[in-house]
Amino acid sequence: MKLSGTTKITGLFGYPVEHTLSPAMHNAAFEALGIDYCYVAFPVHPDSLEDAVRSIRALTLSGVNVTFPHKEKVIPFLDEIDEEASFIGAVNTIVNSQDKLIGYNTDGRGFMQSLSEYGISIEGKVVFIIGAGGASRAISYYVSQKAAELILFDIDKSKTEKLMHDLKKIRDNISTVENIITAERYDIIINATPLGLKKEDPLPLHTSLLKPNQTVCDLIYKKTQFLEDASQKGCDTLNGLGMLLWQGVVASELWTGKKPPVDVMRKALYSIIK
Repeated sequence: MKLSGTTKITGLFGYPVEHTLSPAMHNAAFEALGIDYCYVAFPVHPDSLEDAVRSIRALTLSGVNVTFPHKEKVIPFLDEIDEEASFIGAVNTIVNSQDKLIGYNTDGRGFMQSLSEYGISIEGKVVFIIGAGGASRAISYYVSQKAAELILFDIDKSKTEKLMHDLKKIRDNISTVENIITAERYDIIINATPLGLKKEDPLPLHTSLLKPNQTVCDLIYKKTQFLEDASQKGCDTLNGLGMLLWQGVVASELWTGKKPPVDVMRKALYSIIK
């Protein structure tokens, strides 16, 4: 990749960002398309978030992704957010459009495309989502519209109730549980919490509750202990790498107006993971 005085800059705002895989896949896509763009990871301390958002205009960045811990807190600093991001209450992509900063959330679309790619359908299924934070809100916005039933759990019951209330504006197939004492009736189980990022983390759900042929998903993009144990129980498993890929595909098109080469982005991601 050659940088020049006309190179358009995109990137990632998060803290920390050293672990990110996004630069590899986005820069590979830009190079394959032959467009003068680059993608850079910016470690933005929470105390500096407002200044960082201002810098998008000041430095004429084309846009950025937004990750932990900024997805919700960035919203007040934007000019506009689309309907999906407004419902979710979190932004993971900012586009600088003629000096107007517009927020989007591509996580839900990325998750659904990942399921589709692996031949997983949620039509008519009973789906259980663990966690009611930003990631859960992003995927449940779509899941609730397809599933026969969606059940939510979070240790913070106020989050669960708020998410259920919001989702019922779309469909009335939502319920919550206060404790995870059984999981047999669920067709698809999704971990939308950070549990599993660290080796010492407890499991989001005890895998003794699982049964063979259930589908178990984790939004974390590595093979977690949760998925390892679920696989041993005879479950079909899916990590968050596909979601990472497809949310990036949508974000790239928002910035450039061009359809990115998905296979190139996938190859860049898998070359790092493997």
